[in-house]
Amino acid sequence: MSPHCNLDPRVTPFRSDLAARHLQGKVEAKRFVEGRLMEVIAPQAPLRREPRPDAPLDTEALKGERVTIYESTPEGWSWGQLAADHYVGWLPSSALAPPGAAPTHKVAALRTLAFPGPSIKVPPLAALPLGAALAISRVVERMAVTQDGAFVPAIHLKPIEENEPDFVAVAERFVGAPYLWGGKTALGLDCSGLVQLALAACGIASPRDSDMQETALGAPVGRGTDKLATVQRGDLIFWKGHVAIMRDRDTLIHANAHHMAVAIEPVAQALARIRGSGSAVTSIKRIIAAL
Repeated sequence: MSPHCNLDPRVTPFRSDLAARHLQGKVEAKRFVEGRLMEVIAPQAPLRREPRPDAPLDTEALKGERVTIYESTPEGWSWGQLAADHYVGWLPSSALAPPGAAPTHKVAALRTLAFPGPSIKVPPLAALPLGAALAISRVVERMAVTQDGAFVPAIHLKPIEENEPDFVAVAERFVGAPYLWGGKTALGLDCSGLVQLALAACGIASPRDSDMQETALGAPVGRGTDKLATVQRGDLIFWKGHVAIMRDRDTLIHANAHHMAVAIEPVAQALARIRGSGSAVTSIKRIIAAL
């Protein structure tokens, strides 16, 4: 039996030719290397399965996230592991830099703009997504100034330690955002990305993919055919390959490929459609700390 047969490659930095030094003796690889800590400096960076721009998008890393890099290629790709959810993959090297000052604030709006100066009339430098982390050096009137000199509307930021009280309300703000496999911003996101983002806004760590979330998050609700009898706002409902958030006893919210968007719909309607595709509810989990 291979020593790495039980390790999930999505969250374990190993390949047949290269692996993280701390995995030596646990996996087989031609060489083992110490990683170097880097920071995502782009508003969002695609993490892809292969080092090419047309490779599948597995997830996105947001500005301020830390990532341990184990290999960089001359073609401009870096292979590493995200610190927050441990996902492994290829990122554009241009989106990374050595870590700067520790983040002090995070973006609390769906999107905000970073300007080169205190005026909102000049062309912005970048659009930053909800959850992006920034190191703020000072506040000038209504603009927060980052360590690298960008000006961001202070009203769109929260201190890094300040959390939202209701992750369902955070998810509701994404209604209408387009569906994007692997996405994690209002420009496009998938079902588990919506859950991860909403929980993160409330200070709750979550794995990236729906199967991981089903295993790791919350406590089971109901048994057998009575699974839906006691659901409440904030419960997560899982099918194979999909997750949705209960808004109340009768409606749910999810990013889904049927609507190709984040949508609110009646539970009965969603259940009937998904059941018609041959899938059934596998579990319902309750995250007590979020409510």
